[in-house]
Amino acid sequence: MNTTTGRRREIVVGIDPVREGRLALAWATDEAHHRRLALRLVVAVPPAHDAQHVDDTPRHQARTRRGKDALRAAADWARTRRPDVAVTSALADGPPAAVMAGLAQEAAMTVLGSRHLSRAEEFLSTGSLVVPVTAQARCPVVVVGDAEHTTQDPAYLVVGVDGSESSRAALALAFEEADLRRCALRAVAVWQPPVFTLRTGDTLFHAERRLLSETTAGWAEKYPDVRLTHEVLTGSPVELLADAAEHAVAVVVGRRGRGGYTGMRVGSVVHGLLHRAHCPVITVPTG
Repeated sequence: MNTTTGRRREIVVGIDPVREGRLALAWATDEAHHRRLALRLVVAVPPAHDAQHVDDTPRHQARTRRGKDALRAAADWARTRRPDVAVTSALADGPPAAVMAGLAQEAAMTVLGSRHLSRAEEFLSTGSLVVPVTAQARCPVVVVGDAEHTTQDPAYLVVGVDGSESSRAALALAFEEADLRRCALRAVAVWQPPVFTLRTGDTLFHAERRLLSETTAGWAEKYPDVRLTHEVLTGSPVELLADAAEHAVAVVVGRRGRGGYTGMRVGSVVHGLLHRAHCPVITVPTG
């Protein structure tokens, strides 16, 4: 049984009825295949609004038809890609972020596409769901960008490690993913030199390296087939993790805090990677 997914048996993927991108769906379908889980495709249709007594029913009906068509096409595509994966579809009434956040409470994993909205659009647009869903989910959330990126051969994943509870959760999933996908794992710690300290920079840097090695030791023994490398880099965590994962299968990071609906508490590193990274970003909640 998977250590991360436990008894949760579905991977939920949000389907965008407006854009027919297949990158997020491809990731979710392959993940369901690797983990031997079912795949659930979801389209959320915002409710009709009575704005200034204008009947919005025709537009809502059009959105519903478009959602059904999108689900049908996505299900056919997923079954063709991975015939062994059980695929179900669901058309839900409600704001997309609220619907997907609700489903993410019980899913094994949630997969979303990214439109790379601006900071203002993240909180004002009805189409914004990446940040609020990531903030609230009890399961790992994978955000797959709109454009394909080039992965390196041999394939590798990157995981950010800082010794915190959230990064230990990320490390557990990263080893699991690397083992499932038979790829290497780069554990990266980013060190930012303190402005004022009585200890020397070399002492602090070596302490960071020791912490990284100790944190990964147990997992390396559990997954002996995963080729693990350690790196301690100096500078901005967002920039360095994004650069390290430029050609990675994905970058995995922990999410601190519980976060509210607005997604203000996903953490600065998670938020930055959602905007900066070109590869899929996997955010793992603690617990």
